[in-house]
Amino acid sequence: MVTDLTRRKLLNYALSSTALLPLTVLSGCNDVRKLHSDPALIGCCRTSKGHFAVAVIDNHGELLHQFPLPARGHGIALQPSGTLAAIFSRRPGQYIQIVDYKTGAIWSLRAADPHRYFYGHGVFSADGRYLYATEGEALTSRGIIGVYELSNGLPKVAEFSGVGIGPHQMISVDEHTLAVAVGGIHTLGRVPQNLSSMQSALLYIDKQTGEIIDHAELANKHLSIRHLDVTADGAVICGQQYKSQTDVIVPLMATHRRNQSLQPLFAEDEQWQRFNHYISSVVTLDDYVLATSPRGNCYGIWNSNSRELLEIKPLADVSGAAVTNKQWVLNSGSGSIAYVSVTRQSKRNQTSIIWDNHWCSIPAIKI
Repeated sequence: MVTDLTRRKLLNYALSSTALLPLTVLSGCNDVRKLHSDPALIGCCRTSKGHFAVAVIDNHGELLHQFPLPARGHGIALQPSGTLAAIFSRRPGQYIQIVDYKTGAIWSLRAADPHRYFYGHGVFSADGRYLYATEGEALTSRGIIGVYELSNGLPKVAEFSGVGIGPHQMISVDEHTLAVAVGGIHTLGRVPQNLSSMQSALLYIDKQTGEIIDHAELANKHLSIRHLDVTADGAVICGQQYKSQTDVIVPLMATHRRNQSLQPLFAEDEQWQRFNHYISSVVTLDDYVLATSPRGNCYGIWNSNSRELLEIKPLADVSGAAVTNKQWVLNSGSGSIAYVSVTRQSKRNQTSIIWDNHWCSIPAIKI
């Protein structure tokens, strides 16, 4: 729960965090190139001193900006028509932080409303004027989609209710529709309370009215839908986490089209075992989908049309994934960055950043 004391601490932090952390060099490049480098990737991390932050790097792995955070961050949303990024605190989250990844400017912190918390993800509206965030009631985990205006103080202008228990990642399927991964788990703090009765779902919600316009569930009620992406032809890919017996093997990936049922992606039992019941980031590219598993220390690539698994590769503590320059780029808690093509060729670079959870690819800036 967000107590008044916590809210005061966050507000005090916001007042004291207007200055950015010093820029540091990862690869020995000089400051001249930094001035002319474009931001390419942004992700949550820990600093060498153990503090929480958000890092912006260029295509060479050079650190351009590092923004301090008051607590661990999770997901990031990018403004489609600007240079703002929204960082969502890790569930049960107590803040949203808005930064400008091009200029290095940082907005005042937006604390969660009383008796509410953030679930770690959100998405901007197509015009960049509004921010949608997955939220929950502190004592019940009842899900809410909060709608915030991108203006001073980040005021909440609407709420969509009736979205189930524990909504997590949310994406834009099209200009008018959100897809929401509803995990189905009621927690106190991070401790599950209802695993015997949990009910996960994939919801489609009208961005203007909050109306639920489609709803799909998995047959196995102990699969919690957590992370999403959408293919070029409009199919939603879902990554799950299994919350029951450790010796049970279940598919952890599925695909969905509107008004149809969820269809599992294929893999052999021993291949599913490699993921250790846990999918983190899900990212599509052309006719392929890649999913990471930090608990399994691996990632997998599927053909999104045939649903066949093509490859599993090891990568320690891999979590964040994005697409840049027509290839996947993955991060690791060890500081490693892997670049993976659809032909499954890969190379790795090493940074001094301790990457954490998800990250985003920053499009070429045209302003």
